[in-house]
Amino acid sequence: MSKSAISKRYAKALVELAVEKDLLESYAGELGQVNSLLKRENALRLLLESPTLAVEKKTAIMADVSKAMELSDGIRNFVCLLTLKHRIQYMQQIFAEYLSLADEISGVVRAKVESATKLTKAQLEKIKEGLEQQSGMTVELNTKVNSALLGGLKTEVGGKVFDGSIKTQLQRIEDTLKKG
Repeated sequence: MSKSAISKRYAKALVELAVEKDLLESYAGELGQVNSLLKRENALRLLLESPTLAVEKKTAIMADVSKAMELSDGIRNFVCLLTLKHRIQYMQQIFAEYLSLADEISGVVRAKVESATKLTKAQLEKIKEGLEQQSGMTVELNTKVNSALLGGLKTEVGGKVFDGSIKTQLQRIEDTLKKG
């Protein structure tokens, strides 16, 4: 079974449980904490992924970590299940899939906006309004300054890229001139 299929299966199961208990946002936050911990603490991650350490010891370690993090019973059980089934190495993909499924249920779409300079709150609000009108969903903006764009914006929403940067426009002009 591929990484993608495994991640989707576990994320879908957790989303269904979260919806049932009305804890979609709460579980997202807690899962994000666990994901951040495993990304940040290489020694812990390597220990939990080690094929030589007994599963009982791994689950005991993860149970202690979960307790120290004050995770809810649902996430604590989920993380221990991942550890028990040797799936903890998929945490990052499971977290990404969970967020995607949770956003879909909540009617939220995440947009990445790159600009050559820092955008004002008014500009961000206009961009957000435009994207919400176009998508019909609530938009969460993630902004980034990229001076290489020279000017304009580059936006990615739902897998679609809208590139209105000066850099891209200049490249298109160059291509047109080269082709004759």
